[in-house]
Amino acid sequence: MKYVIAPDSFKGSITSIEAAKAISRAVRETDGQAEVVELPMADGGEGTVDAVLLSRGGDKITRQVEDPLGRVIEASYGWMEEEKTAVIETAAASGLPLLKTEELNPYEASSYGTGQLLRDALEKGAETIILGLGGSATVDAGVGLFQALGLKVYGENDREISRVGGRLDRITKVDATGLEPKLKQVNIIVASDVTNPLLGRDGAVAIFGPQKGISAQHLETFEAGMASFAKVTAEAVKHNVAEEPGSGAAGGIGFLLQSLLKVEFRSGLELMVELSRLEEHLVGADVVFTGEGKVDGQSLFGKVPVGVARAARMKGVPTVAFAGMIGDGLDRLQAEGLTVVIPIVDQPMALKEAMAEGERLLYTAATRAMQLIRLDKREIGRETK
Repeated sequence: MKYVIAPDSFKGSITSIEAAKAISRAVRETDGQAEVVELPMADGGEGTVDAVLLSRGGDKITRQVEDPLGRVIEASYGWMEEEKTAVIETAAASGLPLLKTEELNPYEASSYGTGQLLRDALEKGAETIILGLGGSATVDAGVGLFQALGLKVYGENDREISRVGGRLDRITKVDATGLEPKLKQVNIIVASDVTNPLLGRDGAVAIFGPQKGISAQHLETFEAGMASFAKVTAEAVKHNVAEEPGSGAAGGIGFLLQSLLKVEFRSGLELMVELSRLEEHLVGADVVFTGEGKVDGQSLFGKVPVGVARAARMKGVPTVAFAGMIGDGLDRLQAEGLTVVIPIVDQPMALKEAMAEGERLLYTAATRAMQLIRLDKREIGRETK
């Protein structure tokens, strides 16, 4: 039998690569004759670079950059030399995983480090840059990112501001004349499943601000600053994209990308399905295994298990999803091709313990699933005799 293994990460527990290997081990140990294809997935957030490189080949380039708080760290991006393509995650240099809970500081957090990675890719000769927007610790609307690429912003008395962070209300003028010229020569594909606008109740601050450390009593302050900056930027570039889908992605990075450059927004999941050649690998497959930390009705909106199941359904291949947690709405997922969802937690345990044991729990659940599949094959064989 042929098995395609295409899970997302179980966030906070195991990466998509670790998840694929755990499932693969269970499959091979249960069925010594199995043909196994490992295709770790991602949606533009953390893990996108590793997933792309595993599927397509390439190198990981590591550079010293600034983290969200300006500390020097090492961060990596993917590089495919033959295609002159770089794959960059905002999470690598500007992500929430880089900060402890007590370090979250939306006033100071900057996306400058992501801009440094972009600059390095441009200097390396990138002709295409895939930029995954997800998991950022910032609400700086991408100001830091573009400052690393030559943008200048000014405040009171026309004094240049070197580090803005989330204090966007300080900005009174935006000057993009010094932007790196190579930005106009490169094809930039933005991988993101976030379609939120920049402002309002569905915007970058209201929806994503709290997870980045904005307290309830300060949401209005940050929203006002974001609105002020959007107006200043619109006056500078002669158009306003604050209401465009995706402008609220990654703390507003999507807004400045659309304001200053010609970029193509793609669903992170759809792009990953394309880059991994998932549909090609589904030919001749008997079962697809996928999964992520939580599977419920919301998985219909750009989540990996449903995206994989939809592709498999088109090829007539059943899909099994593993989940750390199962919510409501599973009946709607079956219509999309998700045959069954299997919880990996097999006994009462605290969330912290379950996350620490994620790889083992997933392996055990995949082993049980394989035993059921082999039992079904034996029963079918008896019925046909």
